[in-house]
Amino acid sequence: MKRAVERLITGMAVAAGLYAVVLMHGAGHTLLALTMLVMVAVGAWTYTSPRTHAARYLFPGIAAALVFVVFPMVYTVSIGFTNYSSAHLLEFERAREVLLEERVPQGEPPRPFHLERVGRDQIRIRLAATADGPEQVTAPQALNEWVVDEADRKALRPHSLVWPLMAAESHKAQAPKDSNVADASGVQALSMRERVALLPALRRLSLTDPADSADSASKGLSYTLSSLREFTKTRALYRSEPDGSLTDQVSGVRYRPDDREGFFVSEAGERLQPGYRVNVGWAHYVRMFTEDKFRAPFLSVFVWTVVFSALTVVGAGALGMLLAVLLNWESLRGRGIYRVVLFLPYAVPGFISILVFKGLFNQNLGEVNFILNGLLGIRPAWFSDPLLAKVMLLIVNVWLGFPYMMVLCSGLIKSIPSDLYEASAVVGAGPFTNFWRITLPLILKPLTPLLISAFAFNFNNFVLISLLTGGRPDQLDTPLPAGTTDILVSYTWRIAFQDSGQQLGLAAAISTVIFLIVAAITLVQMRFTRVALQETRH
Repeated sequence: MKRAVERLITGMAVAAGLYAVVLMHGAGHTLLALTMLVMVAVGAWTYTSPRTHAARYLFPGIAAALVFVVFPMVYTVSIGFTNYSSAHLLEFERAREVLLEERVPQGEPPRPFHLERVGRDQIRIRLAATADGPEQVTAPQALNEWVVDEADRKALRPHSLVWPLMAAESHKAQAPKDSNVADASGVQALSMRERVALLPALRRLSLTDPADSADSASKGLSYTLSSLREFTKTRALYRSEPDGSLTDQVSGVRYRPDDREGFFVSEAGERLQPGYRVNVGWAHYVRMFTEDKFRAPFLSVFVWTVVFSALTVVGAGALGMLLAVLLNWESLRGRGIYRVVLFLPYAVPGFISILVFKGLFNQNLGEVNFILNGLLGIRPAWFSDPLLAKVMLLIVNVWLGFPYMMVLCSGLIKSIPSDLYEASAVVGAGPFTNFWRITLPLILKPLTPLLISAFAFNFNNFVLISLLTGGRPDQLDTPLPAGTTDILVSYTWRIAFQDSGQQLGLAAAISTVIFLIVAAITLVQMRFTRVALQETRH
């Protein structure tokens, strides 16, 4: 019985997982669907094989790591080899469809229309008569074909339904009444509220006129929705050619797909928007390290990132260690109160502290400049001067980081045997000698891996840069947005989401470089941790 229940639960889980795979693939997320399929297969084997009892406890964690760590990493790396940007968001086929869906008016006046319910479950369109033509209607269509679920809206394509028009009978539908009952002929005009509800379906319609010539039909001439009350005669702007190119039916210019640039391009070099995604190989990485206009800001941001992280670790570590040594002084009264007060900067949420400091350093109204003006008669421009902005960032980051270092150093100092300090007192050593000869050597090795991890954390300290300076003041004469206080992660974010081009492919390539750097730092940290543990055991 227990075995049957386990198989039933496993079967239901596998079925749900396969259903999720189908949905992901249908939504166009092929890579995620493939990852999910592999996870479902491995999970089914893990929970059914008699040889994988221990792995059953590890599988949930491994699956979570695959979905939330490995998959985003692989996806980001793959984007770094494409031209993915705001101008190249679509795949080739979808970009081609968008261009073929573009239409231009023919110059005829718009024609008002009515939606009419025929019987109980059919609807038709009636176009009003104009000076150029008589009144026309479409054949009645089933109402369920007009109902569009919210989940299907993204899959709709404009003008995906082509309906022919025909001459209208003399009868005109009556406006809807409170009873919502059709007249004796079974025809009733829909209200504006009902028309709005069917708007997504109306946008899909393309109404063809049998009176148009065959040449007009070949050019995609038809009536399409132009407003809630009117249809307008339009035609397709571009015509598809057998070789895959597009011809502008107004100017006659032909545009061919250029897989190097990801655009449909004419012989004169004119590009059509939108473009499409193509593989550019190592172009982004080559650009990072070879193009002077790009290499200069990238290297300056990289150097500042290293300096910022290193000075923060040194400053916060030194201040935290100093306070830990002082608070370890047995004769100091009220040590508990001091510890609580000094730990508060770490207890308060970081973004609140950063915003408070942003107000304190305000050039005109900030308390920092108020004090400096009273003492020295100066009002430094903390946010507009590059050097002062960097100094401000270091001051704030050290303030936010020293309590953590203080707590770490306090714990390490407590682990030092007291007899070492007693022996030092016997020979007449003072506090400075104790610190340099006993305290610092004994806590430095176990503290080193933690200092390296703090360096890696500040290497990606996006919150501080974003909330305090936003990377500004900006560097001048750079092809991409780069600030003098930007670190690599904020620089990448600006390229991806603030630049007018939104160069997501380039940002993904930079993110890959950041990942490799942080991975190298992590390997160094692991090595130092292993050495520290080995020395502790001995």
